[in-house]
Amino acid sequence: MDRHTTGFRIGWYTVNVLIGATMIGPFLWMLLTAVKDAGSVFVFPPELLPRRWEWSNFASVWEAVPFGLFYLNSLFVGIAVTCGQVTTSALAAYAFARLEFPGRDKLFFGYLATMMIPQAVIMIPVFIVLRSLGWIDTYKALILPSIFTAYGTFMLRQFFMSIPRDLEDAARVDGCGPVRILRNVVLPVSKPAIVTLAILTFMATWRSFMWPRIVIHTIEKSTLPIGLQAFQTLHETEYTLLMAGSVMAVIPVIVVFVLGQRAFVKGILLGAVKG
Repeated sequence: MDRHTTGFRIGWYTVNVLIGATMIGPFLWMLLTAVKDAGSVFVFPPELLPRRWEWSNFASVWEAVPFGLFYLNSLFVGIAVTCGQVTTSALAAYAFARLEFPGRDKLFFGYLATMMIPQAVIMIPVFIVLRSLGWIDTYKALILPSIFTAYGTFMLRQFFMSIPRDLEDAARVDGCGPVRILRNVVLPVSKPAIVTLAILTFMATWRSFMWPRIVIHTIEKSTLPIGLQAFQTLHETEYTLLMAGSVMAVIPVIVVFVLGQRAFVKGILLGAVKG
């Protein structure tokens, strides 16, 4: 290994370390702030480690707000939206990838064009529709508008199109119809793509703030992002409790990613190779 190659590798590793530090820095600050006392958060010069480790901040979060209720609401909405998006995306993707019907490609490109519309543009029309149906301040308003996604349909369609047709032809010879082919042949082969979509959907739903804030008006149906806002008032912010709540709020996302990490990475790599 020559000197030039060694210097290049050292520089490359240094850049990666710096990038990693910028990403882990805010998370580390959140963790350490969660166990500080309120008076030492903004001391100067800044103190990285707490003077006194206030582990009671985590218990105080559950006492200050109905944190358990927020947790259950977020879990329910996140799981429901994830299951809904995976189901509708798989059905639509299989139809666009394998079934033949008039106007299929035009319909698909029209559906795909909805990805170009900013979410903020459609919030008001969707809110008006939900209000006319009487669904405001209900779980329906949190779940139903989010279970259809052009992105998920596009991603699964591209993956389904890469599956050899011989597998489906063999299933048809055995008497399988489109539904059984999708369930018994296509979906098992597409596990990496499905897990990738599920993880991305759950993470997006879990951290969603704007839409729940618009359609939910009661604390009984509030999700975690709305519940954490209770620590921010007009005149002050309880940063220690806010950070303690944020640490506990990020745990399910980490668990979901760790459990599906292998399939997620495989899905990303396969998408990059086949894309």
